[in-house]
Amino acid sequence: MIEEFKKLESWMSSQIVGQQHLVNRLLVALLADGHLLVEGAPGLAKTKAVKTLADGVEGEFQRIQFTPDLLPTDITGTEIFRPQNGTFEFQPGPIFHSLVLADEINRAPAKVQAALLEAMAERQVSVGRETYKLPEIFMVMATQNPIEQEGTYPLPEAQLDRFLMHVSIGYPDHGSEKQILSLARGEALANQAPAPDSEITQAAIIQARKEVLQVHMAESVEEYLVQLVLATRQPEKYNDKLSGWLEYGASPRATIALDRCARASAWLAGRDFVSPDDVQSVAHDCMRHRLILSYEAEAEGVTSDAVIDELIRQVAVG
Repeated sequence: MIEEFKKLESWMSSQIVGQQHLVNRLLVALLADGHLLVEGAPGLAKTKAVKTLADGVEGEFQRIQFTPDLLPTDITGTEIFRPQNGTFEFQPGPIFHSLVLADEINRAPAKVQAALLEAMAERQVSVGRETYKLPEIFMVMATQNPIEQEGTYPLPEAQLDRFLMHVSIGYPDHGSEKQILSLARGEALANQAPAPDSEITQAAIIQARKEVLQVHMAESVEEYLVQLVLATRQPEKYNDKLSGWLEYGASPRATIALDRCARASAWLAGRDFVSPDDVQSVAHDCMRHRLILSYEAEAEGVTSDAVIDELIRQVAVG
């Protein structure tokens, strides 16, 4: 089972050059049955990454371009009147796909974000008096551009919390940049990893998720995971610096996200147990969007990542 995912990861990395972290997090989110928020400047292959994932797994892919004039029904679908029989028939919207790309999600107004929130949290869509279930394999990857903020609607904390991970990506290095040039010219085809022989089926994904949940986590590692989250709520127990930086800590969803992502990361690495390193490796992506910093921290230029770095230094590994 794991060989199929490793082969898919290698192929995706050869297509999405210089963004190995993003590729890994896409697979972790798929295995952990969660949604992904990706933040990065334009042109960093955010859209291509999820399209490439869709090419490697069974399931329908749909891209939604978020704009200020978008309506909730443009996402969820709507009831259409059929004059021939005098009835209304529900026409499913683009959210009824297994892999959904919500491009520039922060450009949509609150009503649209609320419609997406129900789909992400409840795996269902309510239209009129009816409720429609979404596919069993359902994953939203949303993108937002941190540079251009004019005409945007910041995501509320309640919706941010629904994302399993918030991944921040940067520019590729010198070697990757040259490789991107070669790939764009068609010169690097011989060096690419071979494409998977077939798509990973939905049944295989469901089975892999079951195996991920069975990855062993020792009691001491679980306690360390919980203490990391509790430290965001009671930072005064560690030092005054942390206490001054944090206004609100992470919700229980952070605990669940750390647990699932650490297990998925260990499984992808070919191990049947979770180590403290696995927890630390996913801590930033699982918690950076769940922390609300104080005014003092923002005035000092302290970021959520810096707070998480300090948490990892302060919380002892069991």
